[in-house]
Amino acid sequence: MTEKLIIFDTTLRDGEQSPGASMTRDEKLRIARQLERLKVDVIEAGFAASSNGDFECVKAIAEVIKDATICSLARANDRDISRAAEALKPAASGRLHLFLATSALHMEKKLRMTPDQVFEQAKLSVRFARNLMGDIEFSPEDGYRSDPDFLCRVIEAVIAEGATTINVPDTVGYAIPELYGNFIKNLRERIPNSDKAVWSVHCHNDLGMAVANSLAGVKIGGARQVECTINGLGERAGNCSLEEVVMAVKTRKDYFGLDIGIDTKHILATSRMVSQTTGFVIQPNKAVVGANAFAHASGIHQDGVLKARDTYEIMRAEDVGWSANKIVLGKLSGRNAFKQRLQELGVAMESEAEINSAFVKFKDLADRKSDIFDEDILALVSDESVTHHNEQYGFVSLSQHSETGERPQAQVVFTVAGKEVKGQSDGNGPVDASLKAIESHVKSGAEMVLYSVNAISGSTESQGEVTVRLQNSGRVVNGVGSDPDIVVASAKAYLSALNKLQSKADRVAAQG
Repeated sequence: MTEKLIIFDTTLRDGEQSPGASMTRDEKLRIARQLERLKVDVIEAGFAASSNGDFECVKAIAEVIKDATICSLARANDRDISRAAEALKPAASGRLHLFLATSALHMEKKLRMTPDQVFEQAKLSVRFARNLMGDIEFSPEDGYRSDPDFLCRVIEAVIAEGATTINVPDTVGYAIPELYGNFIKNLRERIPNSDKAVWSVHCHNDLGMAVANSLAGVKIGGARQVECTINGLGERAGNCSLEEVVMAVKTRKDYFGLDIGIDTKHILATSRMVSQTTGFVIQPNKAVVGANAFAHASGIHQDGVLKARDTYEIMRAEDVGWSANKIVLGKLSGRNAFKQRLQELGVAMESEAEINSAFVKFKDLADRKSDIFDEDILALVSDESVTHHNEQYGFVSLSQHSETGERPQAQVVFTVAGKEVKGQSDGNGPVDASLKAIESHVKSGAEMVLYSVNAISGSTESQGEVTVRLQNSGRVVNGVGSDPDIVVASAKAYLSALNKLQSKADRVAAQG
């Protein structure tokens, strides 16, 4: 029988550690449902002990997801482990993921513990966790830069205590594929009980080799679980990209010889949902999910593809979700068609009132642009999730005037705690004036560190999707807004970011 490669998705935990990528409970639930639709094996839903908000997110996901194992990260101490286990109680299948640094640098500088102390804590933490849950994963943080002799000693001990998965992370993206693959291979050969656990890889992309390192860990090292994120989302240069690993293993099954359970037709929809939720735009030439991934501009390439697709295409675009149902709905589409499309996109709304509210916005958008694409619907639903739940700030209306030779003016009406207020200002352009109009009333003092505009679909009548990143008192948040009017989209994005700044959820730095 062919062995299976387990896909462990950590978009909702490690991916969320990207500056500004934090998500609301409803956004996490929507993405978790889409990951289940994608048939991901393990969903790392969060770091339950880091905040009450993360605890509630893990618990909510554990309650609704039935076809995937739900995992929570925990530091190797009783408090974190107990908190994670409590959040995972509703899960049909739950996993505790413990981590403890094992590199000399981390033990000395971060933990301020001796190797013997780390060894004992690793053992005791797994023993404690094993009494709460049967599925235990252990990660020696900064494992790749750890002393192999010490690492062997720790891993042998935690497997003996009941760890069922051993993950060897390249926490800082330092590894080289051949060296990383052989590193894991040597560990497995040296540790007497290595066959009692599934071996896993978790690679960061600081040198652009996270996918290559992960695949080397699978092929050379014998790992049978890959930890990854949608779009390679993650802090610094990101994590190993789920879509790239999955399609590499499926496309080159002749080389890897492994089965994979992912339903690849949902890759593109999942990628877009994560991008539009977090505001992290996908580069056009991104493998598998970029807008140009299956585009052929060269005349020679075009001629070859027209004659025989496999001259220049190694994957079929439709296999990952491209080209199906390009134009979805229009102004004559009814509520049932809209509701059906939401279901096909993996969007679940909790009540009929939410669906009705989103449908009203859909009809309004359909009056303004003739063709409604999947991307438009996802952006509309993202806006709905931001504005529907009694947020501190909400967009109402905007008017602005600009002409050559005169300074633009803007007036923005928005709600603060449910009450309408009005701000007005001038600026260097209509967007600048609009955001200053909001700030003139809010007086947040936040610094804007990113402003970007992305066309959701083609043509000049496309909705514009704007991402605004604000920084204040050490916190960094992203706000996303969409509208056919870029100025309105910018105001929505700014208010979305202000709402996130209002959330005071404290976070504990987690494993990279």
